[in-house]
Amino acid sequence: MNLHWEGEEEDVRAAARAADERRELLAHTVGEPIVLGNEFAEVRVCRVETRNGSRLLIESPKSGQWVALCPLELESLTWQNTATFSRMVGNPFGPLIPADDAEALTAADREEER
Repeated sequence: MNLHWEGEEEDVRAAARAADERRELLAHTVGEPIVLGNEFAEVRVCRVETRNGSRLLIESPKSGQWVALCPLELESLTWQNTATFSRMVGNPFGPLIPADDAEALTAADREEER
């Protein structure tokens, strides 16, 4: 039995691009990775160099999810309160701001700039 879905080919291409991007980032790792874990989660963090400067590559071995954050994105974590993180943990794999709201915010920002 084979499963197929609408947008399957696009999903396959996106996954391949993400895997290529991750491989490229890992090829430019600086130093040794740090692994942090507890009974709920485990993450692997390493510094990588890109053409735009250093990033922290944060990976979840369990889920396969990863993100590469620049210094400004990392600093923005310090601006948050515990409620923000609680909402993120309460909705894993989902955006904190739904796509429709994010698009509306972007459109409002463009209007404000005019």
